[in-house]
Order: sequence, then structure tokens, then C-alpha cells
Amino acid sequence: MTSETHPVDGAHALRGPRLPDFPWDSLAEQTATARAHPDGLVNLSVGTPVDPVPEPLRAALASVSDIPGYPATHGTPELRAAAVDALLRRHGVTVDPAAVLPTIGSKELVAWLPTLLGVRPGDVVAIPDLAYPTYEVGAKLVGAEVVRLAPGETPPAGTALVWLNSPSNPTGRVLDAAELAASVRAAREAGAVVASDECYLELGWEAEPVSVLHPSVTADPTGILAVYSLSKSSNLAGYRAGFVTGDPDLVGRLLELRKHAGMIMPRPVQQAMTAALADDEHVGVQRDLYAARRAVLRPVLEAAGFTIEHSHGGLYLWATRGADAWDTVGWLAQRGILVAPGTFYGPAGQRHVRIALTATDERIQAAADRLS
Repeated sequence: MTSETHPVDGAHALRGPRLPDFPWDSLAEQTATARAHPDGLVNLSVGTPVDPVPEPLRAALASVSDIPGYPATHGTPELRAAAVDALLRRHGVTVDPAAVLPTIGSKELVAWLPTLLGVRPGDVVAIPDLAYPTYEVGAKLVGAEVVRLAPGETPPAGTALVWLNSPSNPTGRVLDAAELAASVRAAREAGAVVASDECYLELGWEAEPVSVLHPSVTADPTGILAVYSLSKSSNLAGYRAGFVTGDPDLVGRLLELRKHAGMIMPRPVQQAMTAALADDEHVGVQRDLYAARRAVLRPVLEAAGFTIEHSHGGLYLWATRGADAWDTVGWLAQRGILVAPGTFYGPAGQRHVRIALTATDERIQAAADRLS
């Protein structure tokens, strides 16, 4: 066996799928500009929580820190019961406790869902025209084709998976029950699974978000998955706490695959998540904080010449000055404010920026003062 048949120059080395560059890496220059502001950086480019983790959740995390055994992939019965109760109490949604599956945050599920569902190369994954970038990444991991759908547009033939997202990241658009029902019908006609990213469901401002599993959307969860995260509502981004529910058969398939792959939420996080789902008070407190920051930031942006579009829910303001997105990012960076260009979320975002509400009250006020 010679080097001619087995080259040693790496030509046959294993390679992963070709993925887009990580978007936020491209903000280095604008970050440096904003950081140089005399009063410091106001980072509104990412949706990471800045407020403390509620004390009862921290106590719950610590309470099971001395359990040495492996946790259950399916989560504790108490966790699943808490999720069922929270969905009914907060959103009027009824699900089977067996169809609740904890995930290590929601991003890993979004990224790996096409793989776990058996989407194949050549299949279509349909995503919103403006969308969280990981929807596309998950499709590319399996070699599927990505199609971006404008609101109301139906998926093409060959679609295996349709992503919905309401309230939307980045636009804050909220789909009503009729719009969600139409999307579910169209996906079913195409033979596709529906995955609804409902990570911002607690954060409706000018519209009341509804789950794809609500009876006003459909009475039958067949072929539907809903994805939830506690990162925003409970400040648990650092804990990686999410779950998926919906079609019991689909959730059961995901469970079996995740058992084999070791995709298991740590036991202390399961306990913290159980506490978070059982308590609505801290969710309301956090919602009020974001509402107050939104009330400060939105009017000064509009007074500075921005138009805010959609933004009826979620953690972001979808804003435009009528200029190229990167020009607007640069304009704000000169004022020490870092935001995300709309192009991170799709070609339709080329004249918009996404402005997060996830900064401290002091930093939000600093941004408002600079814009004023």
C-alpha cells in the first residue's frame, strides 16, 4: 500500500459540511469602534440575558448537586409535569407529559433537528425569509436545500421540514392563529413536519402570541413540534434549558435517538428548569424589565430617524433608516452602540438592523442619551 493509493497530504482527510461563517465574527471592526466610545460600549447586537438568575432557580440547581448518577434523557417526571402545567396555565396548550423532552438549550435542537428527523440531501427545509441563522445551519448539516418563504408563501414540493417562528427573531412579527393554521395546512399538504420556534412566546407587546399547539390553530398535533427555551423568560441562557413537545410519535423518535447520542440535560439543570416552569412570578418580573427598556429605546430611535417595523413581540426592535444595513451598523457604532445587521438573517434584511433589548437599564439609558 503506497502513498499513491493513500495520500498523506490530507487530500482525503475527513471534512465536515461547509457552513456559513459565524455571523457575529464579522462585527469585529464595528465592535472596536463602539468600544472606543468615551462612555463605553452599549452592546445591543445579541440577545443574551444580563439580569440575575432568580434565586429560587439557583437554589433548585444546587439542591441536587450531589447526585452522582446519570440523568434521564427524558427528564424527571416532575420536570415534564411542570412543563405540561406551565403550557396550559400560560398559553392554553394541552400536551401529553410523555411528549415533553428536555433539550440542552434550544439552539442544539434547532441545529440537529433535521438530522434527528432523517431529512436527507436533496430534501427541502423551508425557513422564514428573515430567520434565526441556525435554521439554515441545521439544513446544511444534512445537505438539504434551504428555501426562504415570505409570509403566507407555501412550501414547495419536496419540503421535509418547515420552520415557523412567532414572535420572530429578528423582526418581532407575531403570527395570529389563522396565519399559523394556514402554515400548518400548507406544510401538511407538502408532507412536511412543522417545527415552531416559540422561544419568545412569553414576550408579546402589541400582539398576543399563540402557540402552534393551541386549539385555535389545530386540534391535532400530528407532524408538529414546538420548541421552547427558558433563556429569555427565566435568564437561564447559561444553564442551557429548553424543551420540545408536540406530536408524541415524533418526540418519541427524538427521545430514542438522543438516548443513543448522549444528548442529556444535566440533572441540576433539570431541577432548576422544573422550578422555573412552576413559577410565573419571576417570568412577569423579567417581562416588565424588558417592557421598560423597550419603552425607553423605541421612541428615541424613532426620533433619531429610524422606522420600527413589526416588533410586536420578542426581544428586538427591527429598525431601518432607509440605508444599507452595514452603513447603519457603522453609524450606530460611531455612537458606541453595537447592533446586528439585518443581513445576518437573510437577504431581505439588507436595509434593516436588529436592536436587542438585552442590556442593563443603565446601558439602555446610555444608548438613549446618545441617540437624543
